[in-house]
Amino acid sequence: MTAQTKHPKNESAESTAWMTSLAQTIDLIGTEHFADSLIRSMKVIANIDYAQAYAFYQNERPVCLFHTFSPEKRVVYVDDYIKGPYLLDPFFKACTRKISTGLYRIRDIAPDRFYQSEYYRSYYNQTGLSDEICYTFYLDKGVAVVISLLRSGDSSRFTAREFRKLSIIVPVIVSLAKRHWHDVPNEFEDNSSAEQLTDNHSQIESKVSDMFGRRLTPRETQVAAQVLEGHSSDAIGKDLGISEGTVRIHRRNIYAKLRISSQQELFSIFFKNITSIGGSS
Repeated sequence: MTAQTKHPKNESAESTAWMTSLAQTIDLIGTEHFADSLIRSMKVIANIDYAQAYAFYQNERPVCLFHTFSPEKRVVYVDDYIKGPYLLDPFFKACTRKISTGLYRIRDIAPDRFYQSEYYRSYYNQTGLSDEICYTFYLDKGVAVVISLLRSGDSSRFTAREFRKLSIIVPVIVSLAKRHWHDVPNEFEDNSSAEQLTDNHSQIESKVSDMFGRRLTPRETQVAAQVLEGHSSDAIGKDLGISEGTVRIHRRNIYAKLRISSQQELFSIFFKNITSIGGSS
């Protein structure tokens, strides 16, 4: 009986704390303290170790809107990320697909072999994260904003209850964030007359094409891009309308032409290239 009566009291106290924190956050819209207050309000209903937000627009380098990392962690989470690895980030890819506004788990939007991909093993693992969920929404001109809530390796994953409670407040979080970051689209160049991306893989394919030039055929470039993203041969085949066996042949040809023998080596070449040129387009 005690446990049954304790739960409603906890819920009531949590609601009161949430409303108080929310009011403070509203008062801080337009100030440098807004983001910290927004995350504090979320911490009332879920344990959050770190948080960050990025704005994405077409093929321009993303803008970091805020983060809660130490200077040491900032190097991996922010500095290295915006040099180029963001191109392989499942949430960035989701934004290029114009995923609906909402809260998502990384495992729900990532490629089918994301956790076996070299991006995950060689870059994402360096972050030491155990889980990531993100609010995704859009500002004017199609600028996408992703607010990431992160759990460190010392913490467990976000529970179903935490995710559900954070999902309920999506309209509130998005409304506040849109008001605060309403002028972020002005930080990007006006590319309204520029050639628009034609599909979900154009940017990564463009990078692969720039790196390997005429050594790869257009089809091999498509396959290499999706291998880097973490798609399986089966998924690549379905996306490109070819058989899984044909995809495997393309992969063998790619490795032979680049004089490598594995996805790990392909990622190593890609990662070194994009970080050495600063991820510029």
